[in-house]
Amino acid sequence: MWFAFILILLAALVGLHFWWRAKFRAQQEQRMAEIEASRQRQQQTSVDAQAQQKILFDSMLEGLLLLDRSKKIHLANRAFKNLFGIKTELRGKTIMEALRLHELAELVGRVETEGQVFDYELKLPELSGRWLRVNAAVISNSAGEREGTILVFHDLTRLKQLERTREDFVANVSHELRTPLSLIKGYVETLLDGARNDPEVAERFLKIIERNAGRLDLLIQDLLTISALESGRMQLNLQPAELKPLVEKVFADLHSKAENKNVRLVNDLPELTASADASRLDQVLANLVDNAIKYGRAQGVVRVGGKKLDDGKLEIFVQDDGPGIPPESLDRVFERFYRVDKARSRDQGGTGLGLSIVKHIIHSHGGEVWAKSELGKGATFFFTLPGA
Repeated sequence: MWFAFILILLAALVGLHFWWRAKFRAQQEQRMAEIEASRQRQQQTSVDAQAQQKILFDSMLEGLLLLDRSKKIHLANRAFKNLFGIKTELRGKTIMEALRLHELAELVGRVETEGQVFDYELKLPELSGRWLRVNAAVISNSAGEREGTILVFHDLTRLKQLERTREDFVANVSHELRTPLSLIKGYVETLLDGARNDPEVAERFLKIIERNAGRLDLLIQDLLTISALESGRMQLNLQPAELKPLVEKVFADLHSKAENKNVRLVNDLPELTASADASRLDQVLANLVDNAIKYGRAQGVVRVGGKKLDDGKLEIFVQDDGPGIPPESLDRVFERFYRVDKARSRDQGGTGLGLSIVKHIIHSHGGEVWAKSELGKGATFFFTLPGA
């Protein structure tokens, strides 16, 4: 009896042992599964965080570059690669390996010494003169040890272009103001010194003063016009406008200029009616015909023509037979203050605003404007208008 009892007890103990062992193993497996799940969640969280970080960095308009302790690239966002025109992976490369820019490598060394550098201007000549502003700083840990370097790049190219435009504007307007003002001042002083007592001389001097005052007035009117057009303050009075008589009026206004160069003005425009502001259209034609006379050859021909397009719009052209426009300048001639030949343009007078005014007026009518030219064979300026 005791033997049987002992056997039963032993069997119970063995069963209990295996039961606890199985339970322990199940608990261990569950715990391992939980640990693995936790690790996977942490890994996924880390991956998500890195993905979100990459999305955040790539959404920045500024270029971002992170360097590690060994000055190798740890991260470069999309804007940075676009600024430098890079398509390949940069991670693990040095500045010199990735960009071949000694100036930028020297900047990184300077940041390590000074801790931070702000508003550093970097020119990239290999990228058509692009300018960048760089702000850089050392990244340190809680112990003050350097962990890396961060550099932020902002594209200054547009600002530099605007600055050059402003400088050109100041130079152009200063020249255009100085010349007539100096003449007016000189002739007035001469008149005051006694020349006014000679009627013939006084009349000639006064005509010169009047002509230069008109030049000043033209400059001011151009400046006011371009300002009104660019700000959207100018309102158009759209009415049916007969184009052929309008061209004849412009020819009559510019007859003396054409006659001085023995230039023949030809109106080949058919009977076309546009929906336009006649006064502004007069300004467009006057600018284009005046330029054609001014820059065309002496004893040449300036021709105005046009046609009605299939979509109902009208296409007008003004053509000269002068030296033409270089191909690289064709896309820029409508920019404010842009001059193909600065020295010649200043000798001829003008502010460099005429074609910009033409562009804005035509665009405000819903039309397009462009130029075609072949060196030595003249230039032709086209624009479109809505038909009436």
